[in-house]
Amino acid sequence: MGAELLMALVAFLPIVVVGVFLVALRWPASRAMPLSYITAAVLALWVWQVPGVQVAAATVHGVIVACILLYIIFGAVLLLNTLQQSGALRSIRQGFTDISPDRRIQVIIIAWLFGSFIEGAAGFGTPAAVAVPLMVGLGFPAMAAVVSGMIIQSTPVSFGALGTPILVGVGTGLEGDAGVAEYAAGLGFGTGGAEWFGFLAWIGSRVALLHMIIGTFIPLIVVSLMTRFFGEKRSFVEGLRVWRFSLFAAVSMTIPYVIVAFLLGPEFPSLLGGLIGLAVVVPAARRGFLIPDDAEPWEFPPESAWGSDWSGTIDVRDGELTGKPMSMGLAWAPYVVLALLLVATRIPALGIQSILTSDALTMSYVDIFGTDITSNVQLFYLPGSVFIVVSLVTFLLHRMPGRSYLRAWKDSSRALVSASVALIFTVPMVQVFINSGGGEAGLLEMPIVLAEGVAELAGFTWPLFAPLVGGFGAFVAGSNTISNMMFSLFQFGVGTRIGVEPGLVVALQAVGGAAGNVICVHNVVAASAVVGLVGQEGAVIRKTLIVFCYYALMAGCLGYAMVWWGTRGWLNLGSVLFVACVAAIVLFIRHHLHARPDNAASS
Repeated sequence: MGAELLMALVAFLPIVVVGVFLVALRWPASRAMPLSYITAAVLALWVWQVPGVQVAAATVHGVIVACILLYIIFGAVLLLNTLQQSGALRSIRQGFTDISPDRRIQVIIIAWLFGSFIEGAAGFGTPAAVAVPLMVGLGFPAMAAVVSGMIIQSTPVSFGALGTPILVGVGTGLEGDAGVAEYAAGLGFGTGGAEWFGFLAWIGSRVALLHMIIGTFIPLIVVSLMTRFFGEKRSFVEGLRVWRFSLFAAVSMTIPYVIVAFLLGPEFPSLLGGLIGLAVVVPAARRGFLIPDDAEPWEFPPESAWGSDWSGTIDVRDGELTGKPMSMGLAWAPYVVLALLLVATRIPALGIQSILTSDALTMSYVDIFGTDITSNVQLFYLPGSVFIVVSLVTFLLHRMPGRSYLRAWKDSSRALVSASVALIFTVPMVQVFINSGGGEAGLLEMPIVLAEGVAELAGFTWPLFAPLVGGFGAFVAGSNTISNMMFSLFQFGVGTRIGVEPGLVVALQAVGGAAGNVICVHNVVAASAVVGLVGQEGAVIRKTLIVFCYYALMAGCLGYAMVWWGTRGWLNLGSVLFVACVAAIVLFIRHHLHARPDNAASS
């Protein structure tokens, strides 16, 4: 075994620890992640020979980022508890029942469409912090809500936060490289201003096309996994029965999404795709369009029959009803305000973003312990601050009693304690892992060493594996943006080396990085903490891992077909594998839909 491959295996050890203890042995993140952190720190100090002060600085930076995540979690829980105490959740629940009492339809509207819109506006885990507690408030088991909320953190993520993963992630990763500049010039783009934006938009349009093809099945996967893991019959069939509505809801988002990406660039595909999808799908669902005419709408089993790991510690109950039920418009007003504030604070042209991210409102910890590691905390720009503001607006708008609002704050504060241990070790592990370069051993950062080992093994088949590397980056870093920063130039270089279109390989990186969010440990910890589902992170990842494997495999096959079609024709390994995968999915659906009823429960 070559030295490069050996070091790649060594670099993989912190991730192996996560896989073994968190996923396989089902340890809670509060126990598994400290072991992973210790593994990464030991490798950094004694194998990569990174100075101890750099490991300490990366750890401190990780703790600061963890505190930021806890602040976002607190804000999300506070908003949920405020709506609960005000009685708004009762009206919102009734509103969704009026659209459709079927939980399969509700999860598509909330997780897929509303979640895509929030992802486009804010990104960085905000959709899970909004959609997951909303689903729990409507009566979903906490585990079902978290799994559903995490699964949709795939298709819309590449264009989250107004295109940040492309504009900042890919843009920063590729900027300044002579080979990239030459390649962009060959496509008719420059390396500055509007021309650089045009080049990134060109990459983004390829990302959108890949996502549209692969993401078409995501709503169907969400409902099928929900009925399989959380239905009374534990059957895929009940989810697959809404395949027509699922595909309709999918294309209602992805077709506008890809059109926007080609016409307007990478800033608005998810935001406008989700918004247009809601405008199309909600009226259709209200009329029963493409919804199967079942005798009874699909529902979860009675709460007394729920599994022991289904419920969180946050008990979502309606506030005391002191008068007539709240009107639907008033109940939904906080979410309207939330969406408007998220969009308004993320669009640079409005000027609010520049104020909230100005130096005067930024707490900076520059060159921690004399290293080049810096932490910036833009408190007023964080989604947590938006959640708190909306909570205060809700208090006034809904004319809540002071004691009820105080109870919401107390309950939300208690929710932080259980999540803090896991995050305080998870994020520092990530920061030590990605800040491990520059040591006396002369090795690059652990993620790059690992990726180079995979590239050495893959050779010309690299496009099949490019999404996996992007997903790995998001898994460890918790961000598609950071994954793209780390690996975009590396992916570009591998594409150039094997003689294929390097821009398409970078697009595969971005698609895989988006898919990696569904299994990212600290995103799972954060989403679980919002509804008090702490200690079950491994159980969530075991379910969402199915979706990541689907997404990475389909992206790799499709990407291979695209990058080699010029020299090997469309009938190549990638296209054959892609068609085989689609055929397998279609046969799986047909088999289960035509299965005998007495076999459905065991499917």
